[in-house]
Amino acid sequence: MPYGKGEVTFHLPNQARPDWLLYGRHQEGEDGQNLLLTEASSGELIKRALRNPIGTLSLAELAAERERAVIVISDMTRLCPSHLFLEPLLNELNAGGMPDSSVTVIVALGIHRKQTEDELRALVGDRVFHRVRVVNHSPAEEDCIPVGTTSIGTPIEINRLVVEADLRILTGNIEPHRLAGMSGGAKALLPGVASRRCIEANHALSQSAQTVPGSPDNQIRRDMEEALSLVPVHFLFNVICNHKKEMIAAFAGDVINAHRAGVLHAKKIFCIPSDKKYDLVIASPGGHPKDIQLYQALKTLQNASAFTRKGGTILLIARCEEIYGDDTFQYWVENFPDREQAVQKLEKSFVLGAHKLTYLNPIIQNHRVCLYSSVPPEVCERLGFLPVPDLQSTLDKLISSHSDTVAILPYGAITFAREAP
Repeated sequence: MPYGKGEVTFHLPNQARPDWLLYGRHQEGEDGQNLLLTEASSGELIKRALRNPIGTLSLAELAAERERAVIVISDMTRLCPSHLFLEPLLNELNAGGMPDSSVTVIVALGIHRKQTEDELRALVGDRVFHRVRVVNHSPAEEDCIPVGTTSIGTPIEINRLVVEADLRILTGNIEPHRLAGMSGGAKALLPGVASRRCIEANHALSQSAQTVPGSPDNQIRRDMEEALSLVPVHFLFNVICNHKKEMIAAFAGDVINAHRAGVLHAKKIFCIPSDKKYDLVIASPGGHPKDIQLYQALKTLQNASAFTRKGGTILLIARCEEIYGDDTFQYWVENFPDREQAVQKLEKSFVLGAHKLTYLNPIIQNHRVCLYSSVPPEVCERLGFLPVPDLQSTLDKLISSHSDTVAILPYGAITFAREAP
């Protein structure tokens, strides 16, 4: 199973005949269709998308007569190979008359931690790192400009560099997302380069909004996309990737239309049937970067719970070398030992970061969760997990009592249960 930048191994007894929960297969017919196969290289996919933008002029045409461009890219927690397409984007801008000195690449951190210089270099590639300015987003209010309010009251405050540019380009990858329905598109703007207050107001909608992973039709994404009327985005470049960051498809053009074209394709890949519920689900986020911290790994726990029967067990295999991954999340876990009390407070007043506890609580209530990781045992216990010091011996015990229905979810961060029609 993927674990950090490596893997861990274990063996199962013969009587345990696990089902494999794998994204990327469309189950029509006995063998199904492998949706991850493409005859084109990543370079060819990028060229095709840029040559055939959906609903806009080409990027080179858009660059003509413009003075400053900003390209928004994903941070290291996302499976987006920005280093593959940034140079072609820059070349398009150059073709339109815009020099590299007029371009800034900004990492859409939202409220995630800043990237180190080495991480910035790895995200964009050496050549791009030396061609243009590459910076981290700051969600601090003083670094963001208020541009208006959405119809439901979200204060839109966007990174100053983005607002002041006259050519705005969003990039990212498209996969199911529990808040926005689907990642990609306008999500690179909000929450990507928004202020903390703006992000918190948008994410607080999750307390009442109904969202389905795989569908962008929800109040949270509508709120994100309404921000586009206040900070217009001129061009989108989105990709679909597998767990190795290998490109499967690419879409370019209008920020809404190009995104929706990608959504139709991504939903078939990442949402799989969930008719059967298992006694035991052995899950991994898919290794680095999806298991870099608890804040990210909890997404896999949510996905695994959709395949696990009530009262069943989830064994999560996630390294989490950064432990919590969010200071606010850490504060609430360590200073509110009564999880139920903390959740009640959060249901009354949304707190960004701490809101992860409201996702975790129903999972802990309905399932036993075992965690094999580098997280200290006391932290596991505060979260309501059973720490796993020895993977094989724990599995032996679990299999002996769950030998009938066992499933393996090796890429849990991007494998979602398909909602019944």
